[in-house]
Amino acid sequence: QVQLVESGGGLVQPGGSLRLSCSASGVVNRVVAMAWFRQAPGNERELVARITYGETSAYADSVKGRFTISRDNAKNTVYLQMNSLTPEDTAVYYCNVGSWSQPSILPWGQGTQVTVSS
Repeated sequence: QVQLVESGGGLVQPGGSLRLSCSASGVVNRVVAMAWFRQAPGNERELVARITYGETSAYADSVKGRFTISRDNAKNTVYLQMNSLTPEDTAVYYCNVGSWSQPSILPWGQGTQVTVSS
């Protein structure tokens, strides 16, 4: 059974950067897409970025040019480099795996809190 463990969140000032990590323990099929989601208070969970095994990636319009998703297939780990953070990026960030069209087929992990505030 694959488990998802997110880390790297914290408090950062506007304009700052954070790098999130997510380890998917267990066996991850090489064709699986990995993705980052976020959920702000009062909002639904939204897809932020996704990446295939072959490292094709896509981003939500709100984070394009600021966030970069990457993965280490040998370690079953996906990363999210977040730059130029704004208060609107404040949320709990979650990772998941699945297909390109449905990259969230596993039970959600604990997530990692990102707070952007001065």
